[in-house]
Formats: sequence, structure tokens, C-alpha cells
Amino acid sequence: MKLVLMEFLSLDGVCQGPGAPDEDTTGGFTRGGWFVPYLEQNFMQTVTAWVGNADAFLFGRRTYENFARDWPKMDDPNDPIASKMNGLPKYVASNSLKDAPWAPTTILSGDIAGRVAGLKEKLGRELQIHGSGRLAHSLLAAGLIDEFRLVVAPVVLGQGRKLFLDGAMPAGFKLLSVDATPGGLAVNVYQKAEAPAFLTYDASAAWL
Repeated sequence: MKLVLMEFLSLDGVCQGPGAPDEDTTGGFTRGGWFVPYLEQNFMQTVTAWVGNADAFLFGRRTYENFARDWPKMDDPNDPIASKMNGLPKYVASNSLKDAPWAPTTILSGDIAGRVAGLKEKLGRELQIHGSGRLAHSLLAAGLIDEFRLVVAPVVLGQGRKLFLDGAMPAGFKLLSVDATPGGLAVNVYQKAEAPAFLTYDASAAWL
């Protein structure tokens, strides 16, 4: 399966607490819920199409607990996102979680990168990560994420956990598509590519 990360970002790269003020206040973060004002029907249609390609979901512990609290209440069989979220296999990466009541869920512990690499060998279309910024950090470092669906809101937060950390290894990406929603979101889809090159600008180059 292809490992796909779906992440909401601010203009300054923050991915923490997009959905509510109390979603994730770790580190003293006080500006949660910043993504909500930009949600509208066009974007939800995009998300529905993305989720339609999933054959399984992968979460970090905090995101899993939030989803496990909320999504089982959304039991409309005609809701394509809820049907996928509640019905498909789910994996949660955690060395502390002992119980995962949102069935069907498997807890991944120990060598998380190795366990995820094993999941990728299974037949299927997409293993999707939704949010789960800390898990994304470790899987980025391991080079396991194949596609990045980064949705950027037109807001600067000035605080909060970022997706791409200072000191991380350089990484290259290929832009697959770019779109904008009526609500102001920039929807960018990237594929993992070769490491970036570091060149010197030449004013006499033929492409100028």
C-alpha cells in the first residue's frame, strides 16, 4: 500500500490543533481551531474523494483517541467518510496505549517504523495518516511516506508544533497537483522524490 499523509497546515507550517481550541494544548498551545473557519463544501468533497481511496488508516495515539471519541457517533450509513472511518482497519502507533475500542483497530508498538513498513507490503491502495503530527515526524525521518496532501490555511499562528522540524534531514518532493478552495485553502499534493540539490545561481544560464 502507498503511505499517504493528509495534514492541515498554517502558513508558518504549524499542524497542531487545527480542529478545536482544546484539541491539543501541549506545550502551552492556545490557538487551536484555526482551520475550522476555512471549511466549506468544496473542500469536503475533496476529502471525501481522498478517503474513498483508503484501504486502512494509521494514527498516532492522540489523534486516534480524538477520532475514537467522535467518529463512532457519526453512524449515518450514507456518509461516505464516516462509513470508511468506522468500517476500515485502523492502526494506532503507541507504546503506551493498552486498549483500542474503536474497532477494527490494531495497536502498533515497539519498532513503529518497522511495523509500518510491513503494513506497506500488504495489498491495497492507500494507508492514510490523518493529522498525527508526531507520528508523521518519525515516519518522515524513516523515509516511509510516499505522498503528502498538505492543505494550507491562510493564517499565521506564531506558535505550535510544525510538521517539518528544524534540524530534519533535507527531503525532496515532486508537485503532483495544486488547487485552491473558495474558502481560501491551498491544496497541494506532493510525491516523495530525490533529495534536493544545492546549486549556485548562474545569471547567464540559458533558461533565463
